[in-house]
Amino acid sequence: MANITIRNLDDDVKTRLRVRAAEHHRSMEEEVRIILRHAVSGGRGRPRDLAQFTHECFAPIGGVELELPPRGPMREPPDFS
Repeated sequence: MANITIRNLDDDVKTRLRVRAAEHHRSMEEEVRIILRHAVSGGRGRPRDLAQFTHECFAPIGGVELELPPRGPMREPPDFS
């Protein structure tokens, strides 16, 4: 892993970075790593959730309609006695 030193960082930027890291329950270093990773990924970060990921995968082909199986009666709960 590489290290990087940032000199002459404005106090205001450092303060806002510290607050942002605290809001995300991360260290400042981890927050900076995530910001840099997102900045160099060309704006293509990880999807926020499974629904967004699924939509992004299937929207270009017009979506997918799934046939739902019929629902049956509920099973009896297990007896642990």
